[in-house]
Amino acid sequence: MGRVTATERRAVLLAGAGLALAAGCATRNAVAHPAHSSSSAPAPPALPAQLTHGPRDRPRVALTFHGGGDPATARALLTEAEKHGARVTVLAVGTWLDAHPDLARRIRDGGHDLGNHTLRHLDINAMSEAEARAEIAGCAERLKRLTGSVGSWFRPSRTPTASPLVTRLAQEAGYPHVLSYDVDSLDFTSPGAAAVARKVLAEIREGSVVSLHFGYDDTVAALPVVLEELDRRGLAAVTTTELFS
Repeated sequence: MGRVTATERRAVLLAGAGLALAAGCATRNAVAHPAHSSSSAPAPPALPAQLTHGPRDRPRVALTFHGGGDPATARALLTEAEKHGARVTVLAVGTWLDAHPDLARRIRDGGHDLGNHTLRHLDINAMSEAEARAEIAGCAERLKRLTGSVGSWFRPSRTPTASPLVTRLAQEAGYPHVLSYDVDSLDFTSPGAAAVARKVLAEIREGSVVSLHFGYDDTVAALPVVLEELDRRGLAAVTTTELFS
Protein backbone atom coordinates (compact mmCIF):
# COMPACT_ATOMS: atom_id res chain seq x y z
CA MET A 1 0.00 0.00 0.00
CA GLY A 2 1.37 3.45 -0.93
CA ARG A 3 2.20 6.05 1.67
CA VAL A 4 -0.75 8.24 2.74
CA THR A 5 -0.07 11.89 2.01
CA ALA A 6 -0.85 14.81 4.32
CA THR A 7 -3.54 15.95 1.88
CA GLU A 8 -5.21 12.53 1.97
CA ARG A 9 -5.14 12.48 5.78
CA ARG A 10 -6.70 15.94 5.86
CA ALA A 11 -9.41 14.84 3.44
CA VAL A 12 -10.33 11.97 5.77
CA LEU A 13 -10.53 14.33 8.72
CA LEU A 14 -12.59 16.84 6.76
CA ALA A 15 -15.00 14.09 5.75
CA GLY A 16 -15.34 13.06 9.39
CA ALA A 17 -16.19 16.64 10.28
CA GLY A 18 -18.85 16.72 7.56
CA LEU A 19 -16.82 18.92 5.18
CA ALA A 20 -15.24 18.53 1.78
CA LEU A 21 -11.65 19.24 0.79
CA ALA A 22 -11.42 22.02 -1.78
CA ALA A 23 -9.51 21.25 -4.95
CA GLY A 24 -5.84 22.01 -4.70
CA CYS A 25 -4.07 23.36 -1.64
CA ALA A 26 -6.12 25.44 0.76
CA THR A 27 -5.01 29.05 0.83
CA ARG A 28 -5.59 31.62 3.51
CA ASN A 29 -7.70 34.65 2.53
CA ALA A 30 -5.73 37.88 2.41
CA VAL A 31 -6.79 39.00 5.87
CA ALA A 32 -4.49 41.55 7.43
CA HIS A 33 -3.48 40.49 10.92
CA PRO A 34 -1.97 43.12 13.16
CA ALA A 35 1.52 42.88 14.48
CA HIS A 36 1.69 41.61 18.04
CA SER A 37 -0.91 43.49 20.05
CA SER A 38 0.05 43.94 23.68
CA SER A 39 -1.90 41.80 26.14
CA SER A 40 -1.71 44.69 28.58
CA ALA A 41 -3.95 46.91 26.46
CA PRO A 42 -7.34 47.12 28.21
CA ALA A 43 -10.55 46.21 26.39
CA PRO A 44 -13.04 49.03 25.76
CA PRO A 45 -14.65 50.13 29.05
CA ALA A 46 -18.19 49.94 27.65
CA LEU A 47 -18.01 46.14 27.55
CA PRO A 48 -19.81 44.13 30.26
CA ALA A 49 -17.92 42.55 33.14
CA GLN A 50 -18.32 39.06 31.67
CA LEU A 51 -17.72 38.54 27.97
CA THR A 52 -19.13 35.56 26.06
CA HIS A 53 -18.64 36.70 22.48
CA GLY A 54 -17.51 39.66 20.43
CA PRO A 55 -19.34 41.80 17.85
CA ARG A 56 -21.57 39.79 15.52
CA ASP A 57 -21.20 42.24 12.64
CA ARG A 58 -17.50 41.66 11.88
CA PRO A 59 -15.91 38.55 10.31
CA ARG A 60 -13.66 37.77 13.26
CA VAL A 61 -13.49 34.99 15.83
CA ALA A 62 -11.23 34.25 18.80
CA LEU A 63 -9.76 30.80 19.40
CA THR A 64 -8.89 30.63 23.10
CA PHE A 65 -6.76 27.89 24.65
CA HIS A 66 -6.61 26.81 28.27
CA GLY A 67 -2.86 26.74 28.93
CA GLY A 68 -1.77 23.44 30.48
CA GLY A 69 -0.58 19.96 29.59
CA ASP A 70 2.26 18.76 27.39
CA PRO A 71 4.35 21.72 26.18
CA ALA A 72 5.07 19.92 22.91
CA THR A 73 1.35 20.00 22.12
CA ALA A 74 1.22 23.69 22.96
CA ARG A 75 4.10 24.43 20.59
CA ALA A 76 2.50 22.35 17.84
CA LEU A 77 -0.78 24.25 18.14
CA LEU A 78 0.92 27.64 18.15
CA THR A 79 3.00 26.72 15.10
CA GLU A 80 -0.08 25.46 13.23
CA ALA A 81 -2.01 28.63 14.00
CA GLU A 82 0.86 30.83 12.83
CA LYS A 83 1.25 28.79 9.65
CA HIS A 84 -2.33 29.76 8.79
CA GLY A 85 -1.85 33.41 9.73
CA ALA A 86 -4.04 33.02 12.80
CA ARG A 87 -3.50 34.51 16.25
CA VAL A 88 -4.94 32.93 19.39
CA THR A 89 -5.45 33.68 23.07
CA VAL A 90 -3.85 31.50 25.74
CA LEU A 91 -5.27 31.56 29.27
CA ALA A 92 -2.40 30.03 31.22
CA VAL A 93 -2.47 28.11 34.49
CA GLY A 94 0.11 29.50 36.90
CA THR A 95 1.66 26.17 37.86
CA TRP A 96 2.01 25.36 34.15
CA LEU A 97 3.96 28.58 33.70
CA ASP A 98 6.16 27.56 36.64
CA ALA A 99 6.98 24.29 34.89
CA HIS A 100 7.38 25.80 31.40
CA PRO A 101 8.34 29.49 31.77
CA ASP A 102 9.74 29.63 28.23
CA LEU A 103 6.26 29.19 26.82
CA ALA A 104 5.18 32.61 28.05
CA ARG A 105 7.73 34.24 25.75
CA ARG A 106 6.91 31.78 22.95
CA ILE A 107 3.25 32.79 23.10
CA ARG A 108 3.93 36.51 23.22
CA ASP A 109 6.63 36.40 20.53
CA GLY A 110 4.13 34.67 18.23
CA GLY A 111 1.80 37.67 18.46
CA HIS A 112 -0.76 35.88 20.63
CA ASP A 113 -2.63 37.09 23.71
CA LEU A 114 -1.63 35.66 27.08
CA GLY A 115 -3.88 35.78 30.12
CA ASN A 116 -4.76 34.32 33.53
CA HIS A 117 -6.51 30.98 34.13
CA THR A 118 -5.80 30.87 37.89
CA LEU A 119 -2.84 29.44 39.73
CA ARG A 120 -3.81 25.77 40.15
CA HIS A 121 -6.93 25.29 37.96
CA LEU A 122 -9.27 24.40 40.82
CA ASP A 123 -13.00 25.18 41.24
CA ILE A 124 -12.58 28.88 41.91
CA ASN A 125 -16.29 29.64 42.34
CA ALA A 126 -16.40 27.23 45.31
CA MET A 127 -13.50 28.92 47.13
CA SER A 128 -13.49 31.40 49.98
CA GLU A 129 -12.63 35.00 49.16
CA ALA A 130 -9.07 34.62 50.40
CA GLU A 131 -8.50 31.39 48.46
CA ALA A 132 -9.95 32.80 45.24
CA ARG A 133 -7.90 35.99 45.57
CA ALA A 134 -4.73 33.91 45.98
CA GLU A 135 -5.55 31.86 42.86
CA ILE A 136 -6.01 34.94 40.70
CA ALA A 137 -3.10 36.90 42.18
CA GLY A 138 -0.75 33.92 42.07
CA CYS A 139 -1.13 33.50 38.31
CA ALA A 140 -1.05 37.27 37.76
CA GLU A 141 2.28 37.50 39.61
CA ARG A 142 3.79 34.82 37.39
CA LEU A 143 2.57 36.49 34.23
CA LYS A 144 3.99 39.84 35.33
CA ARG A 145 7.32 38.30 36.27
CA LEU A 146 7.63 36.49 32.93
CA THR A 147 6.20 39.12 30.58
CA GLY A 148 6.01 42.41 32.46
CA SER A 149 2.20 42.39 32.36
CA VAL A 150 -0.62 40.53 34.11
CA GLY A 151 -2.37 40.38 30.73
CA SER A 152 -5.80 41.78 29.87
CA TRP A 153 -7.82 38.61 30.16
CA PHE A 154 -8.94 36.41 33.05
CA ARG A 155 -10.85 33.16 32.70
CA PRO A 156 -12.12 31.34 35.80
CA SER A 157 -11.16 27.71 36.27
CA ARG A 158 -13.58 24.75 36.28
CA THR A 159 -16.48 26.96 35.22
CA PRO A 160 -17.49 28.92 32.11
CA THR A 161 -18.59 31.98 34.12
CA ALA A 162 -17.34 33.64 37.28
CA SER A 163 -19.39 34.29 40.39
CA PRO A 164 -19.92 37.92 41.43
CA LEU A 165 -17.19 37.47 44.06
CA VAL A 166 -14.67 36.08 41.56
CA THR A 167 -15.56 38.80 39.06
CA ARG A 168 -14.86 41.47 41.68
CA LEU A 169 -11.57 39.86 42.71
CA ALA A 170 -10.46 39.62 39.09
CA GLN A 171 -11.18 43.31 38.58
CA GLU A 172 -9.24 44.16 41.72
CA ALA A 173 -6.30 42.17 40.31
CA GLY A 174 -6.31 44.27 37.14
CA TYR A 175 -8.66 42.38 34.80
CA PRO A 176 -11.58 44.59 33.70
CA HIS A 177 -13.42 41.64 32.15
CA VAL A 178 -13.95 37.93 32.73
CA LEU A 179 -13.58 36.04 29.45
CA SER A 180 -16.07 33.23 28.86
CA TYR A 181 -17.03 31.68 25.50
CA ASP A 182 -20.00 30.80 23.32
CA VAL A 183 -18.49 27.72 21.61
CA ASP A 184 -17.16 24.82 23.70
CA SER A 185 -15.13 22.39 21.59
CA LEU A 186 -15.28 19.69 24.31
CA ASP A 187 -11.80 18.68 23.14
CA PHE A 188 -10.88 17.80 26.74
CA THR A 189 -13.22 14.79 26.50
CA SER A 190 -10.99 13.35 23.72
CA PRO A 191 -13.89 12.66 21.30
CA GLY A 192 -11.62 12.42 18.25
CA ALA A 193 -10.31 15.15 15.98
CA ALA A 194 -13.25 14.97 13.57
CA ALA A 195 -15.73 15.44 16.42
CA VAL A 196 -13.81 18.46 17.73
CA ALA A 197 -13.75 20.08 14.29
CA ARG A 198 -17.40 19.24 13.64
CA LYS A 199 -18.63 20.80 16.91
CA VAL A 200 -16.60 23.98 16.53
CA LEU A 201 -17.57 24.50 12.90
CA ALA A 202 -21.25 23.79 13.55
CA GLU A 203 -21.46 26.53 16.20
CA ILE A 204 -18.90 29.18 15.32
CA ARG A 205 -20.01 32.46 13.74
CA GLU A 206 -19.02 36.10 13.62
CA GLY A 207 -17.75 37.22 17.03
CA SER A 208 -17.52 33.75 18.55
CA VAL A 209 -15.09 32.94 21.34
CA VAL A 210 -14.11 29.27 21.18
CA SER A 211 -12.88 27.25 24.16
CA LEU A 212 -10.03 24.86 23.28
CA HIS A 213 -7.21 23.25 25.26
CA PHE A 214 -3.50 22.64 25.00
CA GLY A 215 -2.44 19.09 25.83
CA TYR A 216 -4.77 17.11 23.56
CA ASP A 217 -3.73 15.43 20.32
CA ASP A 218 -7.30 15.67 18.98
CA THR A 219 -7.02 19.46 19.12
CA VAL A 220 -3.73 19.47 17.22
CA ALA A 221 -5.24 17.33 14.47
CA ALA A 222 -8.49 19.32 14.33
CA LEU A 223 -6.95 22.80 14.20
CA PRO A 224 -5.85 22.78 10.51
CA VAL A 225 -9.34 21.67 9.47
CA VAL A 226 -10.96 24.38 11.57
CA LEU A 227 -8.65 27.08 10.22
CA GLU A 228 -9.11 26.03 6.60
CA GLU A 229 -12.89 26.12 6.97
CA LEU A 230 -12.78 29.50 8.72
CA ASP A 231 -10.77 30.75 5.77
CA ARG A 232 -13.38 29.38 3.35
CA ARG A 233 -16.09 31.23 5.28
CA GLY A 234 -14.09 34.45 5.38
CA LEU A 235 -13.68 34.44 9.17
CA ALA A 236 -10.35 35.63 10.59
CA ALA A 237 -8.98 34.03 13.75
CA VAL A 238 -7.67 36.96 15.80
CA THR A 239 -6.57 37.62 19.36
CA THR A 240 -9.25 38.40 21.90
CA THR A 241 -7.82 41.90 22.23
CA GLU A 242 -8.40 42.46 18.52
CA LEU A 243 -11.85 40.83 18.61
CA PHE A 244 -13.07 43.36 21.16
CA SER A 245 -11.21 46.37 19.73
